[in-house]
Amino acid sequence: MKKEHCLFCPGPVMVSDRVRQALVHPDMCHRMPGFEGTIRNLQQNLLTVYKADEAYVILLITGSGTAANETVISSYFAPGDEALLVNSGEFGCRLEELLDIHEVKATVLRCDWGIRPDLRDIERALERNPNIKAILMTFHETSTGVVNPVREVGELARRSGKTFFVDAISALGGEDLDVVRDHIDFCTCSANKCLSSLPGVGMICAKISRIEETRHHKPRVAYLNLHKLYEVSEKSHQTPNTPSVTMFIALDAAVQEFLEEGLENRINRHKRCSKMIRDGVRKLGLKTLVDDEIASNTVTSVFLPKEINLEIFVQRLDDRGYTVYPGKRHLKDLNMFQISTMGQVTEEMCSGFLKALAETLDELTAGEEAPREHRVRAG
Repeated sequence: MKKEHCLFCPGPVMVSDRVRQALVHPDMCHRMPGFEGTIRNLQQNLLTVYKADEAYVILLITGSGTAANETVISSYFAPGDEALLVNSGEFGCRLEELLDIHEVKATVLRCDWGIRPDLRDIERALERNPNIKAILMTFHETSTGVVNPVREVGELARRSGKTFFVDAISALGGEDLDVVRDHIDFCTCSANKCLSSLPGVGMICAKISRIEETRHHKPRVAYLNLHKLYEVSEKSHQTPNTPSVTMFIALDAAVQEFLEEGLENRINRHKRCSKMIRDGVRKLGLKTLVDDEIASNTVTSVFLPKEINLEIFVQRLDDRGYTVYPGKRHLKDLNMFQISTMGQVTEEMCSGFLKALAETLDELTAGEEAPREHRVRAG
């Protein structure tokens, strides 16, 4: 890939030269104090990013964000436990799949993709089934770009005495997330989203008291066992199995860089870039899926005119040096694509992207008789 190629897809994201340079490190044994120091740094710094207090701990896993999700779901629920899943998109579906695989009985509240879940529906689901032990939802449903009502659901979980699990894989570092304020018991993430590192490390910010509830659970899995991860981490700042040493070191560099930029500064940069993208695509005559009031700071879902071939569009844009994602499932059939402003995206890059987008649209609609509002150039 050319150096000037820009990733405007929702992960993996572009990283800084500092993170790339961290990949070239001396050979290191993961069972030595030097690497334990890396884990210790990550745990301490990530608690700050999550706005967590001493009631929480950070656990690190070699794997994707899905590995972090499966660790919690496979370990926390005992036989007979029930869950309420708020499923509002593709990544809600993936949580549903994990609950099904690990035989957790789930009440699934399905929401239309692109619509924010209604708190009253969640309240009614809890009232109908007092046996529900935990509420699960995504913070930011990446497949649509909707930010879910996490703070309100967290307060509901607190009042009703339910455990609250939040998949924040594309939210941590890009949205206003506070595990203490929002009463979140388990909050998962991955390295290659708003933290601007490389794929390969999943993380869990967990309330210690909730982990202790799993002490006597019969393990469903070996590698992704929550209590084992916690025991080894507390004893020696280690992982039970060999971790991806280089990816941990890269993440350590990325998180330090994140804290130097500042959480609010990072979030505000995402906001500025996403607003620039949304204003730009609308100026080109394209429609977005999500109302701005509930839209994320990091992902914009956009509809192409039906006469433009989505696959060809994605490839032509990539040829110009900008990578985007096609939509998921039925949204792909509706000719939707996604633009992400996660990672080391700047306003200057957004300006270049919008110019390339306008050129690509012009190229693919050249010669058509229908009026093309989006032929207006960006900028």
